[in-house]
Amino acid sequence: MTTILQVLASPRPQSWSRRLAADITAALAMLHPGAVIVTRDLAAAPPPHPDIDLYDAILSPTPDDDPRFALSERYIAELEAADFVVIGTPVNNFTVPSTLKAWVDHIVRIRRTFRSTPEGKIGLLRDRPSIVASAHGGFVSTPPIQPDFLTDYLQVIFTTIGIPSVEFVRLEGMSRGPEAVARALDAAQTWIDRRLPELAGARPAG
Repeated sequence: MTTILQVLASPRPQSWSRRLAADITAALAMLHPGAVIVTRDLAAAPPPHPDIDLYDAILSPTPDDDPRFALSERYIAELEAADFVVIGTPVNNFTVPSTLKAWVDHIVRIRRTFRSTPEGKIGLLRDRPSIVASAHGGFVSTPPIQPDFLTDYLQVIFTTIGIPSVEFVRLEGMSRGPEAVARALDAAQTWIDRRLPELAGARPAG
C-alpha cells in the first residue's frame, strides 16, 4: 500500500503553501488509489527545538530506543514508511520557518539517518520522490529577484539523509497582486498535470 507523508509548516489554515501541498497530495492519491495519507502538521504540533538532553544523546553512542530520541524516532519512522513526501511551507525571511527547521533537526541524526565518513556524509534512508511546495511573497526566478535560502538548504538536508530525489514547486509573487498569483497557480497546476504523473510512477520498490 502506498503511503504519502504530508508535512505542513504554515500556521495559516488557508495558506497558499497548504493549498498547493493538498493539491499535490490529492493528485498523488488519485494516481495511487487506496493510498494512506499521513499528515504531520508542524503548526498544530510544533516540534520542540533540540535541548541539551537531545544534543547529549546525539553526540554520544546512544541506543535508538533511548527516551530522549522518542520524538526524533517518530518523525524518522514517518519518513521511512513514506513512499512519497510532500512538504508545504511558506518562505519566512528568505528561508524555512522555525518549525520546519526544528523538524529537520530531529530527523537529521548521525548514526541514524546519516553516517559521517572521511569522504563526507552518507545518507542511510531509502530514496523516494519528495516534493517541496513553497509559497514566496516575492520572486526568486525572475527580476526583481529575492534571496532564496530555502531551496538549496532543503535539497542538501534531504540528500544528506539519503533522499536526493527532491523537486521544488514554487508559488512566486504571492504578495504581488492578483495577476502574479494567477500566473503562479497556473504554473503549479501545469506541473501537477505534466510532471507529477512521471514522479508517481517513479516510486522505488521496497
